[in-house]
Amino acid sequence: MQIPAAEFKANCLKIMDEVEKTHDPIIITKRGRPVAKLVPVEIPGTKRKPLFGYMAGEATLLGDVVNMPEAVWEADAGTEPNLVEKTRRAR
Repeated sequence: MQIPAAEFKANCLKIMDEVEKTHDPIIITKRGRPVAKLVPVEIPGTKRKPLFGYMAGEATLLGDVVNMPEAVWEADAGTEPNLVEKTRRAR
């Protein structure tokens, strides 16, 4: 995320709290050019949430994903069109 220096100056405490909460760095720009980067401090001995499982419970399965209905796919049946040959001929 990028913000202009004037916006950072006006809201610096709020922006610092956001960086601490989300751990997402903020790039501060001056006249459209990046001049500084605000990053969260990593304190030794503290653990962040693990990446694996951080979205547990966020998705809902709709329907049966194990017993899928029988469907004949062109790739399985060998009836798909040969797109490579058509592309070569078009050139």
